[in-house]
Amino acid sequence: MKRAHLIILLAMNFFWAGAYSAYKIIGDGLPAGGIVTLRFGLAGLFLLMAWPWLPGRAPRGRDLLNTCWMGVVLVVVGQRLQVYGNQLGTAGNSSVLMAVEPLITSLAAAVFLREHIGSRRLAGFALGMCGVVLLNGVWRKEFQWTGLVPSLIFVSSFLCEAAGSVLGKPIVARASAVKMLAVALLTGTAINLLIDGRMTLRAATTLTPQAWGLLLALAVICTAIGYTVWFIVIRECPVNVAALTIFAQSVFGVAIAALWVGEKLHWGQLFGSLAIVAGLVLGLSRQIQKPSTSRQSSPA
Repeated sequence: MKRAHLIILLAMNFFWAGAYSAYKIIGDGLPAGGIVTLRFGLAGLFLLMAWPWLPGRAPRGRDLLNTCWMGVVLVVVGQRLQVYGNQLGTAGNSSVLMAVEPLITSLAAAVFLREHIGSRRLAGFALGMCGVVLLNGVWRKEFQWTGLVPSLIFVSSFLCEAAGSVLGKPIVARASAVKMLAVALLTGTAINLLIDGRMTLRAATTLTPQAWGLLLALAVICTAIGYTVWFIVIRECPVNVAALTIFAQSVFGVAIAALWVGEKLHWGQLFGSLAIVAGLVLGLSRQIQKPSTSRQSSPA
């Protein structure tokens, strides 16, 4: 992975982590399905308007069919499960659960893309999961196992996210990542509108300016830009390497939930964050490509 790609992915994980707190605020006036329809619909509309300036060629033939299927899996099924699970639970808990996604995504890449997962990355995953246990504070008296129902709904969405990466990686080797994303978003949005379009548009008229601002940020930064970056990165490096950066969402998300929506912190979250950072450092060591510093020798 290029060093610039690592920095950009970590920045995007910060914004993605903030999405769970944003969902809590937007959810006061909009159901889970409506949030998904508007967020990804706005992102698709943004890319459609920018289409003449998007680089590369659009997916064709079998790649086009797989792109449309990816839109259904990601935008319709996966995101509805994710937003619904987040609304049932807490933003901080959702951020912690994001640490399960790298494992599922890496496993899918190993099975379907034949990617090799080295010992350092396995150790990084193990440290990351230890950090998740500490972040979640399973030893605390107030921890309730009954909260696993929303957690299971949220985690089930990762299967769809993993499928999107597995489907998208071979496509972006032959077509434009941003045009592939645009087609997937528009396909998913068309189905979302069939499901709850009328109800969503009615509820949208009652949203506050703050909610609209958050939806636009989610659409442009977290979706149009963020997903494009993700597919560009996994085009050039193994999916399981890029997936390690998702652990950072657990650290960012807990802090954002505490500062933004007032969720309580505990000491386990500090130690869990340190364990996750250690896992990232270990798992990504020897994976970051250094810029070429070779210089041409001048003639004597």
